Amino acid sequence: MDELLTPVEIDKKEFNKGFRGYVEQEVDEFVEKIKGYYERLYKENMEKEEQISNLNERLEHYKVLEETLRETLVVAQQTAEDVIKNAEKEKELILKEAEDEAKKILQVANLNVVQVKNEYEQAKKEYNIFKTRFTTFLNAQLEMIDSGEWVQDAEPIKKEGGD
Repeated sequence: MDELLTPVEIDKKEFNKGFRGYVEQEVDEFVEKIKGYYERLYKENMEKEEQISNLNERLEHYKVLEETLRETLVVAQQTAEDVIKNAEKEKELILKEAEDEAKKILQVANLNVVQVKNEYEQAKKEYNIFKTRFTTFLNAQLEMIDSGEWVQDAEPIKKEGGD
């Protein structure tokens, strides 16, 4: 497209005069009128071009902003997924450690139960042995009492001091 004429170029344009040319005053008035319209249109065109340029700049800014937001959203989504994955791994690790600890506690508890049972059984055996020995001892003592042997072996107790 050809470059637009400026209102100044229209104003400074001079025409050659011919022999039977147009009336100069009418041409000047018409050119003046055209110049006024053209000047208004020229200014409007320049304003529109400036608006278009500004809008293009804003559009470009918003495109960059949109791309930045998309990238940020992608990073945020990836970060959220990573956080979830890490939390899941940590949960699994904590559960595994808790299960291992629970197994150890159960093993210790089972060993303690076995130990207490063994100690109980040992105490029971010792009690039965003691009971058997003591019963045997008491039976022997009762037999001795019943037999009267103990009376013969015992010396009479003398009182000191003169009886």
